[in-house]
Amino acid sequence: MEESVTIKGRYKYVHDVKIGSPEAIDVHHIFIARSGADFLPLCSYALWFAAACFLIFTLLQKTTTVYDLLMLDKPFAIIISSFVVAGFLIRQIVRKQVEKESVIILPAFGIQLETVYRSGKTVHQFVPIDKILKPVLNECVTPVTCYWSLSLIIRGENELLLVFKGLYPPVTMLVPIWKALCAAIDDKEWADTPSYCDT
Repeated sequence: MEESVTIKGRYKYVHDVKIGSPEAIDVHHIFIARSGADFLPLCSYALWFAAACFLIFTLLQKTTTVYDLLMLDKPFAIIISSFVVAGFLIRQIVRKQVEKESVIILPAFGIQLETVYRSGKTVHQFVPIDKILKPVLNECVTPVTCYWSLSLIIRGENELLLVFKGLYPPVTMLVPIWKALCAAIDDKEWADTPSYCDT
C-alpha cells in the first residue's frame, strides 16, 4: 500500500493505492482542513442570527397570538429564544458543509465518487467505466473568483458530471487525479501529457 500526502492552503490531498485483484484500486481523497480560525466567523454568524431573531421576536410583541403562545413577556426570554433559534440555524448550516470528497478508481469497473458531510452523511455515486468518454479539467470563472474543476464527459448525458461538487481544490491536486482517470479509461493521448501547473 502506497500513500502520498500533499497539503496546499486549506486542502489536503491523500493518494492511496491499494493492491488487490484483479488490479490496483486507486483512491484519491481531498480533505478540507478545519482550524480554530473557522470558529470565529461561525460565532459572528451566530451573533448576527441572534440579533435578527431578537428583532423579529421584539416585533412579534405587537401581535398577541404568536407572542402569547411563546409567552415571551420578558426581555430575558426573548434573548434566550433568539440564541436558541440562531443555534439551530448555525447547526443546520454546519451539517451541510463538506468534510471530504473521494474518487475511487476501480479498473475495469468504474469510478466511485464519495462526498462526506460534517454531519456524517455520505453520498456515493458510481459511474461505469464504459460510460465515461473523457475526464476534463475546466477553468471556471465567476464575477468574484476563478477556480479549476474536474469533470467527466458521460456518454448519453447533456451535462458534465462534476467530480468534486462541494470542494474547490487547487489545480495541482486535480492534475494527478485527472491523469489517473485518463489512464483508467485508456486515454493515452492525455494521460502522457506533461503538466505545467504550479507546484
